[in-house]
Amino acid sequence: MAPPKKDTEALTLRLQRDLIALIDDARRQEEDIPTRPEMIRRILDAWSEGGVYGSPSNSD
Repeated sequence: MAPPKKDTEALTLRLQRDLIALIDDARRQEEDIPTRPEMIRRILDAWSEGGVYGSPSNSD
């Protein structure tokens, strides 16, 4: 999946190495092995929809 081209903004993000390792582990579980930015997009999309990565309503 290519990154979205409309209504987007670049974001620079620094993460701890252990969190990057978790993202990389999640990438390897995907059939297409997405890039790190794509995996983060997928996680955020699932989270925002209340998917497998949790729900924004549960973050209280």
